[in-house]
Amino acid sequence: MAGVTERSSPALGAGQNGIEINNDEIQQWILDLKDPRKRENALLELSKKRDSVPELPIWLWYSFGTMAALLQEVVAIYPAIMPANLSAVQSNRVCNALALMQCVASHRDTRAPFLQAHIPLYLYPFLHTTKASRSFEYLRLTSLGVIGALVKTEDKDQLLTVISFLLSTEIIPLCLRIMEQGTELSKTVATFILQKILLDDTGLAYICQTYERFSHVAMILGKMVLKLAREPSSRLLKHVIRCYSRLSDNSSYRAQLALRQCLPDQLKDLTFKKLLKDDVSTMNWLRTLMKNLDITCALLDEDKENGPPPPPPPAVANP
Repeated sequence: MAGVTERSSPALGAGQNGIEINNDEIQQWILDLKDPRKRENALLELSKKRDSVPELPIWLWYSFGTMAALLQEVVAIYPAIMPANLSAVQSNRVCNALALMQCVASHRDTRAPFLQAHIPLYLYPFLHTTKASRSFEYLRLTSLGVIGALVKTEDKDQLLTVISFLLSTEIIPLCLRIMEQGTELSKTVATFILQKILLDDTGLAYICQTYERFSHVAMILGKMVLKLAREPSSRLLKHVIRCYSRLSDNSSYRAQLALRQCLPDQLKDLTFKKLLKDDVSTMNWLRTLMKNLDITCALLDEDKENGPPPPPPPAVANP
């Protein structure tokens, strides 16, 4: 790419968040990624600027040898995850590389070739890890961020391509394990990924295709609800309820009967009243869930009795 391989006079511009960007400096760091002696600093600097340079995903993907250099960073860390002896320095370095991959995965023009190269598969060994240290949690969370960037698109055709790819891999069991065992933040990202898969008709049909898949998802969601009753998180609860609501959209009588029987009582009573009282969208998803399963919910009944808030008083002009 000419913009990365040819030098010119410094080009200054304002990034998306108002930070002044020197494009020549950015392009030099991209070139430095191919030099093992300069790569660590280049990874750090580029990861800091990834949200400020709209063209960065294009430059990363189409500049010669750049993605190969990022993959080298990912593969080089494999020996440190089994046996588990990943240091904080190693974790930070590979996470900077993963942050740049997330940048590429989130762009509409590089998302498809990123998938076609099967690059997400190189991250799955990190999602398999279970060690609870900060270094490993950071590694899992950043890897989940790459997958989350793939599914976070409003383009229906691209989303279908992403979902089809993910369903051909082991991403669902990996997400379910993290949803059960991870930290709050990693659980939230993993549940968001599952939610996006379920929102697609292909994804919903895949999970509801066999009783084993359906029951495993329902079981993990149920465990999460029980834990959320003890350790509340409105953001995580929102995704859990959305997943339940989407599962209830399956028209199979057997599936709805099974979901009705295993739905936690905490979603039917007032357990989450404080968390949901001001969350209109999540309350609507909960309402859809209960309607689909023909279940009464004390929280919804109370919300209905209270009715909508009164309108604000009319403005009075100053005398």
